[in-house]
This record gives sequence, C-alpha cells and structure tokens, in this order.
Amino acid sequence: MARDDVLAWVESPLQLLGAAEWAAAHRRTVPVAGRLTAQMSETADELVARGARFGELEPYLGVPWALLARHDHWLVGDGYSGQFRLAAAVLRPRRITFLDDGALALAYADTLLGLRPYARPGIREGRTTTLVAPFTAELIRRRAGERRVSLFTAFDLGAERSDALGDRGFGIRRHDFAWTRATAPSAADLGRRVVLGSARPVDGHMLLTDYLRWVRDAAAGGAAYLPHRRETAEQLAAVAALPGVRVRETNLPVELVLAGAPGPLEIHTLPSSTVTTLPLVLAGRQAKLHTGSAGMSSGRVVA
Repeated sequence: MARDDVLAWVESPLQLLGAAEWAAAHRRTVPVAGRLTAQMSETADELVARGARFGELEPYLGVPWALLARHDHWLVGDGYSGQFRLAAAVLRPRRITFLDDGALALAYADTLLGLRPYARPGIREGRTTTLVAPFTAELIRRRAGERRVSLFTAFDLGAERSDALGDRGFGIRRHDFAWTRATAPSAADLGRRVVLGSARPVDGHMLLTDYLRWVRDAAAGGAAYLPHRRETAEQLAAVAALPGVRVRETNLPVELVLAGAPGPLEIHTLPSSTVTTLPLVLAGRQAKLHTGSAGMSSGRVVA
C-alpha cells in the first residue's frame, strides 16, 4: 500500500457522511476507521448501500494506530479530539483534511488561525490532551505552509476567515451534500411536520421541562420526531408521551433521512449544525426550517 493513500478517521455519523461526500467529490475510494458504535455501524451500512466510495471499513475503539501509520493522508472528523492530537504529534501525517464536526467547524477554523486556544470550547480537557496541543498545532502549521492541509466543509467560513486561512496555506473546499441528494432513495412519508431531537438537556444546556415544552409547541397538531443519537431513554420516553408526537427512530443522520422524504416539509429544530446542513440537503425542495428554543422560534424557507 502506498503511504500517500488516504484514510478517513471518523467518530460520528455526520463525520462519516462527510467522508462519503469527500470520496465522491474527489472520485477516490477511501478506507474508513470508524468509532465502534451502533449509530456508526448503521450509518456505514446505509452509505455503502447508497454506493459510497468506501474501501475497507474498520471499526475501532481508541486510536487506530496501525491504520494511521500506514496512511499519510488523514481525513479527520474531529480536529479537537485528544486522540487525534496525540496521534498526529506522534505519527506526523504528511497531509491532513479536516471534515465537519457539526457547528464546531467555525470554532476550529479560528483555532487553526490561532484566534482561539487549541481546546474544545466549553470542555475542561485532560492534562495529556492539553500537553500535546502545541505539538499538534505546530505540525498543522508546518503542513499548511507546505500546502498539505485543507478543510472540506459545508459551512460558510466567511470571506475574512477564508482569506486568512488561504494566506497561511490552508486549502478550503465547500460542498453542498450533492452526493447525498443524488443517491437519496424514496423514504417513508414522515408527514408534513418534523421535529428534530436534541441532546441539549443531556449536555446540561437546557432544562428537560423547557425542552419538553418546546417539543410540545413545535409538534402542535401532530409531528414526526427524529431522536438525536445521544438522547437518553428517559428523555425519549418523556417526548413520546407528549400529545401528537410520533417518535421515528432511524439511527441515521437527519441529513440522510430527510434527503429522500417526500412532499413539502416543515422542520423544527433547536440551534445546531442542521441549520446549515439541511438547507443544502433540501435544495430544490419545498421546505421551511424553524429554529429556536423554548418560548421562541423563527422560520425561513430553505428550498
């Protein structure tokens, strides 16, 4: 195997979808090292069924050292990951492409520019993760100077940020989920109104009572509810007990689920990466996206 072969190292379903989009855009077959979870396995199966250009898929726990050592181009799903920082500092890959890790894409771009610390926002990090951060940051800066670091993103980084990244040698390629749209099969009819689940109560960012009030208001008149992958059984049971809510568990990213949903859609979500991804996925479709929190919301036509 040539050492410049690419490897996707991903930890979440959205990162895995980003790897499929990268493979399609570059017409490359990409082996995948994916974190071993039920959601990742089901997403991988779905992507392969839709024709994703994936090579061998290797589930793992921890750092896939042997796989990483055999590949010099890493597609990295989570640039803030302590495991990535450690592996990059030790193995020093020749080329790195950063995929989207949700809305953290903007924060990570600022980290690459040195505008914020190399630390995941809002998280108290461990000692080892903090210690290796400067070594990883130096490697990334050096590779960027060699034009060997890029961002493959669905997010608009803004002209000022993009220019600053370009001046430092970072490549930027936007994508709009073209492969996801093109390969979407006809999906089961979810109805006109869809509510997207959130892990905000699980993460301590919202009281469960406020969250249930938001779901109840968003689902008024009846709605399909697509759970977030990190919702607890207790939260999901409380949601299912609300009047008019039909819980539809898919264990797939909402981008994959909604790309093939028929008919006009009215989608309700709390602030998250879906505010960026779904307008791209639903381009050309009759859909309206409502974003907000308990007690407030806003709506816009997205397609």
